[in-house]
Amino acid sequence: MLRLPTPSDSDPVSPPARIAPALTPGRVRLLISACLLGEHVRYDGQHKYDPFLVETLGRFVEWVRVCPEVDCGMPTPRPSMHLVGDPHSPRLVSRLGVDLTARMQRFAEAQVERYAGLGLCGYVCKKDSPSSGMARVKVYDEEGKGALRNGVGIFTRTFMERYPLIPVEEEGRLHDPELRERFIERVFCVRRWLDLLQGGMHRGRLVDFHADHKYLVLSHGRAGYAALGQLVAAAKQHRPADLYRAYHEGFMAALAQPATRKKITDVLQHMLGYFKRELSKDEKSEMLETAEAYRRSLVPLIVPVTLLKHYVRKYEVAYLQRQVFLSPYPAELMLRNHV
Repeated sequence: MLRLPTPSDSDPVSPPARIAPALTPGRVRLLISACLLGEHVRYDGQHKYDPFLVETLGRFVEWVRVCPEVDCGMPTPRPSMHLVGDPHSPRLVSRLGVDLTARMQRFAEAQVERYAGLGLCGYVCKKDSPSSGMARVKVYDEEGKGALRNGVGIFTRTFMERYPLIPVEEEGRLHDPELRERFIERVFCVRRWLDLLQGGMHRGRLVDFHADHKYLVLSHGRAGYAALGQLVAAAKQHRPADLYRAYHEGFMAALAQPATRKKITDVLQHMLGYFKRELSKDEKSEMLETAEAYRRSLVPLIVPVTLLKHYVRKYEVAYLQRQVFLSPYPAELMLRNHV
């Protein structure tokens, strides 16, 4: 786990290497609310340890911990806080009536800048927190009453505004299997994108990256798939920096669209088309029936994907062997095992 120096304990003359150690290619680095790791940093001195994040996902990622309230100098335990006023620009007020908005905002703006160049692939934040919540955080009226769930924690809002292409999710929503899979899929895609950038902005390498992710992008919708395909086809018309910037934005926007069972079934059928000569009539029927069973929520996605991967290995179909769709993240996470 990586601890970054905070404004209260950092040395302004320290070299950047102290803040952003060299990345290991392929290593997924995620920002996380410290209480989810089991740190006793909440207002009541407790934690919110999350077993999946620490014990399962933690085997494949490097955590960068943050607790905006403690890291900006607040004690533990401390009076609880809440958001007040305009949901788009709320004030952070303690239970005792102390306005802590400026203090938190200064910390947030300074701290998120420290993440630049760190290679973050995502951020898991604490739901409902007035500093860290991603959505539906309670915002009270000026009299401290009439709370509406339409706010965003001050630190997390600052982070998302600074890094709009980095996936952000709350630990509560990650209990939903589909939301969990969607988030982790994007996180690993970000890591592959960062690895691509480390090799330099060459048009040919971007074409290869697009080819590798072709069916993964298609599983999220034809619109994003078509837009990225057109961009890559016209690659020579763009300067490399502009091409990469446009592709990155389009790539993350495409992945943000839900990958429905119908879309994924269409992808399975497309990939089956590579075996027109190799598979027998019964084998093709079995594959189609398995894909249809998945579409109807009778079996998990891992069933048709495992069968398809068997044929890919058996017949050594090179183009499919490179498809990220078949293995977008470590199989040990078992994200495709739910119905």
